[in-house]
Amino acid sequence: MAGGWTRDGAVQDQIDASIDDAIKEARSRLPHGKSLTHCEECGAPIPEARQKAMPGVRLCVACQAELDKEQMTSS
Repeated sequence: MAGGWTRDGAVQDQIDASIDDAIKEARSRLPHGKSLTHCEECGAPIPEARQKAMPGVRLCVACQAELDKEQMTSS
């Protein structure tokens, strides 16, 4: 039974839509395409396993960790 002016499930529909939008936005930030063989920041080789695990990877583990750390402190 609906209360107020919204139809049954309208709130849940909005929650679901918000979650879907957040997932799409997060996926759009993921790297894609061809991975680099060497880090674009420091030039270190990027291991083949990392290239396969993260298609489109552009940074080595150390540089990515530093970038993640900087982003966490700035937000």
